[in-house]
Amino acid sequence: MDLSKILDVVLHLDAYLEQWAADLGPWTYVLLFAVVFCETGLVVTPFLPGDSLLFTVGALVASGVLPIGVLQMSLLLVVAAVVGDALNYSIGKFVGPKVFSRESSRLFNKEHLVRTHRFFEKYGGKTIIFARFIPIVRTFAPFVAGIGRMSYWRFALYNVTGGIAWVVLLVGAGHIFGNLPAVKTNFHFVILGIIVVSVLPAVFEWWRARAEAKRAAAS
Repeated sequence: MDLSKILDVVLHLDAYLEQWAADLGPWTYVLLFAVVFCETGLVVTPFLPGDSLLFTVGALVASGVLPIGVLQMSLLLVVAAVVGDALNYSIGKFVGPKVFSRESSRLFNKEHLVRTHRFFEKYGGKTIIFARFIPIVRTFAPFVAGIGRMSYWRFALYNVTGGIAWVVLLVGAGHIFGNLPAVKTNFHFVILGIIVVSVLPAVFEWWRARAEAKRAAAS
């Protein structure tokens, strides 16, 4: 699937999900579980839809396209998000240090691992929760937390809190607003807006880091 096809699917999730629901029946819920699980649990699939998918699911539940209660759907996707992050953390914890422990590693060295450990020990909880609402970062945050050896029980607390907040807020928003006439008529623009708003924190952080680097170089 090329980039244009992926973009088409993301921007027209309502149409695609409605068709998949008609074709797959109850297996649609397995598909949705798998997408959320992979988007949060595997560092190789950060391109999968997250925020936009949850909003669309909420709208389709409200319209009856997905014949399931909003609470049941939210619970299903919360489980997918929490289990996905837990897997990602475990991969980072057990695979990350083995891959990046050498001083000559091109990606990480021991100093980077120490810094990661310190960062997550100090800011880890807030990072895990807020990362839920930022594409790409959402996928990598639990992996880095595992590499940094963040306490699992501390990670689990923020993982569950962030997973519930992410799913409930976005599915709930889709359920409440997704079928308003203005939203239905311009659904692909709404989805595009969700994507833009989601990436703004990452863009701001990149801009801030770049500005700081320039100031440091000038001084």
